[in-house]
Amino acid sequence: MTLKDKEKVLKKAEEIQAKIDAGELDDPLAGVPVAVKDNMCTEGVLTTCSSKILSNFKPTYTAEAVKNLEKAGAVIIGKTNMDEFAMGSTTETSAYGVTRNPWNLEHVPGGSSGGSCAAVATGECLFALGSDTGGSIRQPSSFCGVTGIKPTYGTVSRYGLIAYGSSLDQIGPVAKDVTDCATILEAIASYDKKDSTSVKREDYDFTSALVDDVSCICRSAATAAWRSRRLPAKTIGIHEIHMEEDAGNWYMTSGRMSPSWITTVPAFH
Repeated sequence: MTLKDKEKVLKKAEEIQAKIDAGELDDPLAGVPVAVKDNMCTEGVLTTCSSKILSNFKPTYTAEAVKNLEKAGAVIIGKTNMDEFAMGSTTETSAYGVTRNPWNLEHVPGGSSGGSCAAVATGECLFALGSDTGGSIRQPSSFCGVTGIKPTYGTVSRYGLIAYGSSLDQIGPVAKDVTDCATILEAIASYDKKDSTSVKREDYDFTSALVDDVSCICRSAATAAWRSRRLPAKTIGIHEIHMEEDAGNWYMTSGRMSPSWITTVPAFH
């Protein structure tokens, strides 16, 4: 992670704390340190997309999602490493060096938002922003054991996000759990006329959906439940086929999911 100027960050934190103490700011993200993937424009701060092509690029404006975080009182502490121009899935193609998986330095953190996910996993920041085109938040989140969301297209403004695939790109949160992600999503989601694909939602309340009515079952159990018409209202299905390491070689195995894998296998719905 590339840190912003330390003195400026500390000064901003002091300003936010003063507003909190005065009762002027009560957002749950107020004062919380956050890192931003380096493909989101930040005014006056290097935004390189992990490429030497943009090694001296300092935008004159800030991405709308990042602005929304600043309005909520979050403190931007730096920019995170990524695959160059988000074109990769291991965070090994950055012009500024590879990012390693914090749980095992011999493994990759995933990508292209590997820097954001690794930073959250190691506690360098409490949450981060990533971008997802075809899995670039979800995949590294699963590799690093954190939680990441790709919001529905149009929910979060793409203004200020350096594009990879404009019809698929979305900015989303990376955090330690679902509650944090929902809280962050409420802050960054908004209608933005500067983004022609931005959607006007009826509401931006995502935390109220956090209730104890979600079941997690494997495919075979889900099939049996569906056939008996007893499938829970909200179900996350996890495939019984997963990756397992043996003597340095990766292979597919079926029906043997260890507890350590249950926490890191990504769920899709």
